[in-house]
Amino acid sequence: MKQIKTSDLCDQFHRELYICEKVFKSYGKIKTFSGPITTVKIYDNHNEVFMKAIEIAEPGSVIILDGIQSKPCAWMGDRKAGIAANRGIAGIIINGYVRDIEGLANLDIGVLALGSHPLSSRFATKKEKDGIRDTTLDFGGIDWTPGHYVYVDSDGIVVSAINFSEQG
Repeated sequence: MKQIKTSDLCDQFHRELYICEKVFKSYGKIKTFSGPITTVKIYDNHNEVFMKAIEIAEPGSVIILDGIQSKPCAWMGDRKAGIAANRGIAGIIINGYVRDIEGLANLDIGVLALGSHPLSSRFATKKEKDGIRDTTLDFGGIDWTPGHYVYVDSDGIVVSAINFSEQG
């Protein structure tokens, strides 16, 4: 997908966009990315569904993860992000935390998260409820709908049902 500035999208198509109100930090080497959305919702630390999403996501897609946790932990480090990068996934946006920050910074993938935390999710809580994939998520003041498109750069994050990359 060609790179599109979020500010330009907002100037031209603000009625067709949803602007994320939550502030994320960028951890991956790629700072500007876009693609079709695939989603994962995780409860406690049952993150096998996240790994499955990485394994089956189409190249060029962006995985949106909403981690509902009882105590802070990292949902992803450089190992999972490396697998995603090798599969050609454009980016991962985590409503939660990551770790292995130095490793993430060297990977050719966009990674956004709320912050970092050294504890892996596998040690944080019990696995009591399975996660789910490809469901609409709600955080940051917008709905993250599978099949919609997300556009990310240093100005922010916007989501639309329209694939602006295919427009002339």
